[in-house]
Amino acid sequence: MEPTPKTWRLRVELDDSPGALARITTRLADRDCNVLALSVIPVPGGVLDELVVRGGDPDLLPADLVAAVRAEGGRCVGITRADVRDLVDAPTAALRAAGHAVRDPGTLCEALRAVLAADSVVAVPDSGVEDPGENCARLVARDGTVVVARRGWAPFTQVELARARALLDLLAGGGVVAPQPTALVTADGMAVVLRPGRTGDEDAVAALHARCSMGTLFNRYHAGVRTVPRRWLHRLLSPPRGTTVVAHCADRVIALGQLIPMSTPDSAEVSLLVEDAWQGRGVGTALLGALARTARAAGYAELVGWCLPAETGLVRTAARAGLVASTRREDGLHRVSISATGVGIARPSVRESASQQIASG
Repeated sequence: MEPTPKTWRLRVELDDSPGALARITTRLADRDCNVLALSVIPVPGGVLDELVVRGGDPDLLPADLVAAVRAEGGRCVGITRADVRDLVDAPTAALRAAGHAVRDPGTLCEALRAVLAADSVVAVPDSGVEDPGENCARLVARDGTVVVARRGWAPFTQVELARARALLDLLAGGGVVAPQPTALVTADGMAVVLRPGRTGDEDAVAALHARCSMGTLFNRYHAGVRTVPRRWLHRLLSPPRGTTVVAHCADRVIALGQLIPMSTPDSAEVSLLVEDAWQGRGVGTALLGALARTARAAGYAELVGWCLPAETGLVRTAARAGLVASTRREDGLHRVSISATGVGIARPSVRESASQQIASG
């Protein structure tokens, strides 16, 4: 099987002289590269040319493309791998993202990530948010929601940030910017709310663990756990660089889901704990779906879970959430790989009673 040619997205700064762009494209053609798309981005003092390029040689490296640009007097501002979505022009992508976010406000971060071509977008508490840095952007909606976008391959342009602010203003006009909890009703009529975990949930989460059976706790922690040390509770609710979603019914937390970054940049570890009495009622499916949406907005393509060899619950939950999963044996456990690139419809036993979805970082 022949290697698949690679597609790259380049942003190039050229001198304002006739034929400069033509010379760049000719040089790329000499490297057996096909220019699939071209757009012009206004910037202070000139423009940036963005090209989507497919190399005919599977061994073509980013450094080869940068060298081709420099050979014609250009400067490569940024380069990253691309896919078919990058063939859509920026205004069309912005309109699609806006329409998606209006229909489903919980996908705000995901929509902003599409508009900004960002690596990740997360909603954060306003307190203590500092200047995010050169290749980051901090956006504040009219309702006070703070969103931080990060992109390592190229700085954000003012045009892109203006589109993102316009999207925030559009949603704020409808009163749907701030991340909202998800209200669910189980098939037997019980109301359940999913929301981000927060300080103050420690006692409720400790009580959740106390109500869980030893088998449920062992499947989650792969160790004999009966009670959770107090020092663990804060990390469960506020994991470093991660996300926690809790499900509660009335005054009880009945389930907990976590998303923790892994060493590989496009993967995050996922874990679920659902109280025994609530298992099989769609709560875990809803939790996994919410975490998958958050993961996608944060730039993760894969969710990874670890299960005992005889435990198949996570694979079944992923299927009910419309997510594709595969497993392999690793270190005595099953490594469950779940694609975060598409979230389907949850099983019929749980229905949403509100259109809002969780979208928090």
